[in-house]
Amino acid sequence: MSEIISQYGMIFLMMACLFGFFMAWGVGANDVANAMGTSVGAKAVTIKQAILIAMVFEFAGAYLAGGDVTSTIRSGIIDIEKAGFSDSPELLVYGMLSSLLAAGIWLLIASKNGWPVSTTHSIIGAIVGFAVVGISTDAVVWSKVWSIVASWIVSPMCSGILAFYIFRSVQKLILDTEDPFMNAKKYVPLYIFLVGFIIGMVTLVKGLRHVGMDITFSQSAIYAVGIGLVVMVGGILMLRTIKLVPAQNVTFHFASVERVFGVLMIFTACSMAFAHGSNDVANAIGPLAAVAGIVSSGGVFASESALPVWILLLGGIGIVVGLATWGYKVMATIGRNITELTPSRGFAAELAAATTVVVASGTGIPVSTTHTLVGAVLGVGLARGIGAINLTVVGKIFLSWVVTLPAGAALSILFFFLFRGIFG
Repeated sequence: MSEIISQYGMIFLMMACLFGFFMAWGVGANDVANAMGTSVGAKAVTIKQAILIAMVFEFAGAYLAGGDVTSTIRSGIIDIEKAGFSDSPELLVYGMLSSLLAAGIWLLIASKNGWPVSTTHSIIGAIVGFAVVGISTDAVVWSKVWSIVASWIVSPMCSGILAFYIFRSVQKLILDTEDPFMNAKKYVPLYIFLVGFIIGMVTLVKGLRHVGMDITFSQSAIYAVGIGLVVMVGGILMLRTIKLVPAQNVTFHFASVERVFGVLMIFTACSMAFAHGSNDVANAIGPLAAVAGIVSSGGVFASESALPVWILLLGGIGIVVGLATWGYKVMATIGRNITELTPSRGFAAELAAATTVVVASGTGIPVSTTHTLVGAVLGVGLARGIGAINLTVVGKIFLSWVVTLPAGAALSILFFFLFRGIFG
C-alpha cells in the first residue's frame, strides 16, 4: 500500500469530489448551455423550461448511457502499465486532480465570455498535458488520442451534413409547399417518431447493460420502434391543440407552422439533453472515479472497476447547478449569434447533433457536443445560403476551440507540479 495514499487518502478524495463538482458545474455552464441554446434561441422553450428538461434528461443520459465514455476518460488515454503507476499511484492522483481543476478553470473563463468550448477537449488536453510532462510520452495511448482528435473533425462534419439534409427535407415537404400548415401537421409526427426511436435505441443498446439487462441489437430495434410510436402518439395529441391563426401569419408567413415545430423542439431538446448527458458527464466524473478507485483500494489501480452511483449523482447535480447559474451566457451565442434560428431550423440542428453524439457514445468515443452542435447549426445556416451565417462569431468560436487544448494542458502541468510539491 502506498504511504502517501494511506496518509492523505481522505484529503485526495475530498479534493477530487470538490474539483469533480467544479468541473461538472463547468460542463453545465458551458456544454449543457450549448445543448439547450438552440431550443432557447428558437424560442421553443424558455430558459426555466430548458433547465427543467436538462435536470431530467441530462441525468437520465448520464446514468443510463454514460458508462462507456467514462471508462475511456478514466483509463483509456493513459497506459497504466507503462506509466509505472503501480509503484507510485499518487502520481495518477495528482494528475487526475490537476486535470479536473485545470479543465474547470478554463471552462469558467470560457463560460464567463460566452465562448462555447469543448469540455471534452479541456479534460483530454489536461490529462495528456500532465502525462507527457509529469510522467513520460510513453504513458499516453496515442492511438486513442488520435482517434479522439479525428472525431473532433468528423463529428461536426457529420452533424452539419445531417442537419443540412434534415432541414432540406423540411423545406421540401413543408415550407416550400402550397399549404405549409397542413403539411406540418402531416409530417411532423414522423420527425417526432424519429426522435423517440433514436433515444430508445441508445438507451436500449448501451444503457441497460449498466442495470444488468442484456438484450440483443435486433430486440433493441423492435423495442425502439415501440418507444418511437409512443412518443409519436404523445406528439400528435400535443399537435391537436395548435390551430391555424391567419392573423399571426401576416407579419411572418410561417408563424403557425413554426408553432407546430415548437412542439417538435420540446422532443429534440429532450433528446439533445439525453445525448449530452450520456457523453459528457464522463468529462467530470471519469477522473473522479479514477481517484476514488485508487483511494478505496489503497493505491491499487484497476483499469476495470464498477462506477459507484454516488459519483454519477455528484456529476449530474453539478451539471444542473452549472446550467442554472451561468448557462444563459453560452446559450445566447449558440441560439442567437451564429445564425437566426426558428423552431424548424433549430429542430434540424438538434436532431442531427443528438444523433451524432448518440452514435459516438455507443462506440465509446468521447466526441465534443459543442463541435457537433455548432456543426449542425452551421449546416442549417448553409441550407439557407452562406449569407445567413455570422462569420465573425464563427471565427471567434473556432479560435476558442484551438486555444482550449493547450490552455487545459498548461494549467494541468502547473497544478501537477504544485500538488507533487505539496504532498511529496
